[in-house]
Amino acid sequence: MFGKKKQLTLTPPSGLGKENIAIEKSICTGEEVIGFRDPKTKKLLQAVAARTPGEIADFYRSYGYEPPEK
Repeated sequence: MFGKKKQLTLTPPSGLGKENIAIEKSICTGEEVIGFRDPKTKKLLQAVAARTPGEIADFYRSYGYEPPEK
């Protein structure tokens, strides 16, 4: 009844993978956004705000990838 929650693995946009993950940082506010960069349009898809390194690692894990080591 009570136990660990099973983490749902999200699906990346069609044709994109770990190598397409990119982080954009605002020049003005320093806010970071992580998502999948479409190589054709250069747009960031499925982007979410990332305020800490832990949130960046969580983004990778939510798609079933290991986060890069710094």
